[in-house]
Parts: sequence; structure tokens; C-alpha cells
Amino acid sequence: MPIIDHPLRYATVNELHARPFPSLEVPSTAVYLAIKEPVQAHNRDRDRDRAHLLALLDRYGSAHPQPGATHFHGPIGRAELKWESHTEFVTYTAFTKGLSARPFDPAEAEVLPEDWLAAAPGKRLTSVLIRVEQMPSSQDELLRRLDEWFVPESLAVSQVVEGAAVVAGDFRIDPGGHMRFAVFVAPGMGPRRVGRIVQRLCEIETYRAMSMLGLMRSRDLSGRLNALDPKLSALVSGLENAEPAPEAALHDLLSIAAELESLAVQFSFRFGATAAYEAIVNQRIQVLREQQIEGRQTFAEFMMRRYEPAMRTVKSAENRLAAMAERAERAAELLRTRVDVERSAQNQKLLESMDQRADLQLRLQRTVEGLSTVAISYYAVNLAAYLLEPAAHALHISHGVLLAGLVPVVVLAVWLMVRRIRKTLH
Repeated sequence: MPIIDHPLRYATVNELHARPFPSLEVPSTAVYLAIKEPVQAHNRDRDRDRAHLLALLDRYGSAHPQPGATHFHGPIGRAELKWESHTEFVTYTAFTKGLSARPFDPAEAEVLPEDWLAAAPGKRLTSVLIRVEQMPSSQDELLRRLDEWFVPESLAVSQVVEGAAVVAGDFRIDPGGHMRFAVFVAPGMGPRRVGRIVQRLCEIETYRAMSMLGLMRSRDLSGRLNALDPKLSALVSGLENAEPAPEAALHDLLSIAAELESLAVQFSFRFGATAAYEAIVNQRIQVLREQQIEGRQTFAEFMMRRYEPAMRTVKSAENRLAAMAERAERAAELLRTRVDVERSAQNQKLLESMDQRADLQLRLQRTVEGLSTVAISYYAVNLAAYLLEPAAHALHISHGVLLAGLVPVVVLAVWLMVRRIRKTLH
């Protein structure tokens, strides 16, 4: 019998081919859009994303993707659409052959209609216009165009993939709300290779934007940590003082520790995602294999100066949160130890007090036993005297002599009886 495949075998293999690179002819234009829910994007309703895609496809009379698909590639009018659904966002990329007369004309973005964009289930995270054209005849002409199109102060430009193309961008949002990238392609470069470069530029911008969300959250976290840090420091520095009481200090410290733990839960996903997105950005830049052009800054240099400090800020906030949580935990352990020691001392004193009370009770018990013996003996002597009075009269024994003879015997008998009862109870 043939061997049975694992139920997820084909799904895992197909995932490797789920997002193929586009194939772009030169010249061409790419319009890229990433949409993200502002909060809880990883738990969003993905059916709304699919419905939004279908509304665009129906507008152009295009075929629908398979149910449950996370990617789609098909025509919409003159353009080719590539749609991808990611963990926290969805992306749309429209590729159109040819170039507009005006570089980075906002009209190029009209391939994605405005009314359709307004109904998007989320907010625009980033949008990019990418102009793909043949390499100019001279490097001077190339640099002249770049100086006209981009802000020179923040321009990043480099030769990539062994000089097969030049990519450039200034990572600024133009008046139309788009970021701009230019790709100049050397003669003889294949369309799939061009598509890979364009795809990597889109990914660099998308994951840069996603990782920068961690910076915004880390600033909010730093403000909250700044409020907690003095309280925690005051409690830790006051561990050796008698005031406040250890129980009250422990209560305050546990409150701070609980708040720190709550912050860790709130921010752990964003910090983890930021680290993952940062790694993707660096990896995508690395695979471009950049070469510098006339001393201009490359994408890697731009990120080192403008992007990495932001990521270090995120890591610093994450490390500070972890350090404060550990500090609070150690201080809480010290306070618990102090409280336990003080309670042990109190229990010792209580036991000593109980021993003294037990000793007192024993003495009181013995005193009461003595008094009880006397009282019982008194009544017993009188009863015995009444009982033996006729016999004593017959023997001519006086009442006083009878009582005197009965006292030692009755007292001894009562004492023996009380002692026996005490031994039996013990």
C-alpha cells in the first residue's frame, strides 16, 4: 500500500511558494499600499480584508482568489494586482507598464480608487510609488534626476546586485501622501530580477514602518516607567528602615510588581514583533548587496543613522521594564523574608507568654487543689462525725476527740483521692 502523506505536507510546501516575486518589465510603475488595524491587528477579522479585496476585483470584473487564500495575483484593468495577507496587515501592489510624463505623479495611485480606499478595514500604514526605468546614459544624469526628485539631505542611493540596478529613495512622504523610490535598471536585466528588487524595497519600507510602531509604544512605556521608578527606588532604599511597616511596604511593592507585570503583558507582543521586523529590514537591505555611488549614503548607512537609534530605544525600554520587574521581585523577596523573621520573633514571644501562663495555671491549679482538699475534708469530717456519733457515745468518746481522730484520716483520704483523679486526667 502507498504511504499516507502527513495532513499538512502540501500546506507546508505550498507556503514556500505562497508569495512569489513579481515579474516587471522596464519601464513600469508600482503602487504599493499597506493597511493595518490600529489596535489588535493580529486578532482582526480577516473576512473583512477579503471582502475589501473582492470589492476591488468586482469593480474591474476580475476573478476571485480561492477561499481562505492569503495571497492573490491577477489583473485589474491595465494593472497587475498582488495582494498579500500578513499577521498584522494586508498589502496591495499594482504594477502598470510604462511611466507617467511627470515623475511620481499622484495620478499613478488612482489605480486604487479613492472611494474604495475610504472603505478599507484599517488605516494606511504606508503607501509607496516606485518608478522603474532604464539606467541613464551617464552617472551625472542619474544624480541630476535624483537631486530633482528627492530631498538631498535624506537621499539614500546605491548600486545593488553587483551593479545590475540603482535604487534610490529619501524615506519622506510627498504632498500626495506617498513615499517614493526609483529603480534604474541596467540593460539586459531580467523582469523577475527587477521584480525581486521592487519587492524588497516594498518590504524594507513596510517592515520599517511596522518596527517603528514599537518606538511609539516604547515612548509611552518609558513615561509609565518614569512614574513607577521613584516609587520602587524609595521602597527598595527604605528596606532597612523601621518605617513604613514591612507589611505595608510589601503591599505597596506587590502593587508595583503587579503593574510592571501588567505592562510586560501589554508590551511583550509589540516588542517581539519589533525585533522580528527589524531583523527583516536588515536582512532585506543585506541581500541588495549595495555599492556606494560617489560618496552618497547607502540604504544601510541611512538605516544606521536614522533607524537603528530608534530600535535601540525600543530595546532599552524593553530591558528597563525587565530590569525593574526583576528589581521589584528581589525587593519583594527581601521584604517577605523580613516579614517572616519578624513574625517568627512574635511567635516566639507568644510561645514564651503561653508557657508563663501555663506555669501560672499549674500553680493556680495546685493552690485550688489544696483548698479543695481542705474544703472537702471539712465537710467529710462533719459527715463522718454525724455517722460515727452513736458509736462514739456508746464508747464514751467525746465529740471533740472524735473530730480530732477523724481529721487526719479524712484529710489523707481526700488528698489521695484528688491526687489519683489528677493522675488519671493527665
